[in-house]
Amino acid sequence: MQAQQLDHVLASPNRRTIEVFSPVDGSKIGDVPSFTVDEALEALERAAVAQKAWAETPIGKRAEVISRFGRLLHENAREVATLISRENGKPLYESYMHEVLPIVHLCAYYAKRAEKILRPRPIPIWIFKIRKSYIHFRPRGVNLVISPWNFPFTIPTGAVVMNLIAGNAVLLKPASLTPLIAYKMRALFDAAGLDAALLQIISGPGQMAEELIEKGAPWLDYVNFTGSTEIGKRVAAVCGRHLIPCSMELGGKDPAIICADANLDLAAKSVVMGAFGNCGQICASVERVYAHRDIYDDFVGRVVELVKNLKQGNPLHSEEVEIGAMTSEAQLRIIEHQLNDALAKGVRVLTGGKSSPLGEMFFEPTVLVDCTGQMELVREESFGPFLPIMKVQTDEEAIAAANKSIYGLSAYVFSRNAKKAKRIAERLEAGTVMINETLLTHAFPETPWGGVKQSGMGRVHSDEGLRDLCHAYHINYDTIPIPKLFWKRFWVWHPYSSDKFSLFHALYGLIFAPYTWVRKLLQIKNLLFFSLKPTK
Repeated sequence: MQAQQLDHVLASPNRRTIEVFSPVDGSKIGDVPSFTVDEALEALERAAVAQKAWAETPIGKRAEVISRFGRLLHENAREVATLISRENGKPLYESYMHEVLPIVHLCAYYAKRAEKILRPRPIPIWIFKIRKSYIHFRPRGVNLVISPWNFPFTIPTGAVVMNLIAGNAVLLKPASLTPLIAYKMRALFDAAGLDAALLQIISGPGQMAEELIEKGAPWLDYVNFTGSTEIGKRVAAVCGRHLIPCSMELGGKDPAIICADANLDLAAKSVVMGAFGNCGQICASVERVYAHRDIYDDFVGRVVELVKNLKQGNPLHSEEVEIGAMTSEAQLRIIEHQLNDALAKGVRVLTGGKSSPLGEMFFEPTVLVDCTGQMELVREESFGPFLPIMKVQTDEEAIAAANKSIYGLSAYVFSRNAKKAKRIAERLEAGTVMINETLLTHAFPETPWGGVKQSGMGRVHSDEGLRDLCHAYHINYDTIPIPKLFWKRFWVWHPYSSDKFSLFHALYGLIFAPYTWVRKLLQIKNLLFFSLKPTK
């Protein structure tokens, strides 16, 4: 069991630990072992051995374990959500709705559909009907999941569930700010009957994970990283040196376009949720708004009124708290710097813009106008409770401004005209574009999640995301035995001849050349002439 593994690791001499403090009140809430690279390599070897048997386990049996885990998670939802809020600082409602319940959904989806998703897929052969092809899927092996602190449960647990049902084993390296919830997840998998070697938590510094990839390359088959673009580039570079496949879900500076015909009540409420959910610490947060000049003032007024009425407080004291604490002190310093830079360049703060008296890690939700592209909070990821709103003259201007970014994770369009909204959405350079809503699709296991440009590569979630956790092997086979006369006279094997050259040239001319029917009949004549020609 993982608990026994932890006891062994903690009992070892000179054991280093990671102390965990709640951002809500600064109190220490636990500690976890800090694994060395050698200990992580030992875990990798155990996982590789266990994975061989797990890969041969029928998908239906794997699905039973995932279903049990999902039911246990639902039964223990309040306990899990409370730990998330305590460790991360987000409102309890968001811990339920953004972290726990989407995983219950995801477990049910893949437990019911994984066998169908991973079923061999036939490939229709267009011309050479005497042969057929199909793709079959086999697990990759051992996946290293490196997870962030902003969604310390739903992001890694989704990856764990998908890997396990695909037949892989997982090493999970949680963020050092929020490792406790990873061990709670491990305990639920223990209770669901999963072999402990198939999912091992290796808490430790980020550098340990990079060294593990470097040294464990022969046994490591895939890396799933979620975090900042800067660190993601380093991890991807290590993977690249060893040709280890990886997916990178990185930063975002996600725009929302508010068209002149938008439903402003809906747009304002959705944008406020999209900007200030998890205190703005979401890679898909609304971090830039481009509002059409005709509705700009009305939209800004509605947003400010909503933001002023948000309830900020200790998430453990009330389920009605809507804005909690920030998680990372380093991130708090970043948003303070960005705000000072913007103030020096003429930004106006309509509400918020300062630390809250609730505590050191509480920062008020902030709405800003008179923003320009020269300000860091418009160009660079904020990952905090900021909502800069900019006025545009036309939809074309909004599209150009939205695409003027190194990032491309998500984007949002608000319009009553569905056709127009789709036209705009299809021109935006983002992995996911939502119309008249924000954030929601990460809770849909059916939909892919991932970015373009420097927001990452690869996809998680979706049927294709599950298949990507497997090797796709191609099988090609004959449907009927090839008659000896046929392969001796017509087939592509040796001996080569000018007659064969003429045959295949005529054949492909018949199939592909944009000939008139008269010319096609001439090609058929050439084929018949060759087929009836006496054998030498």
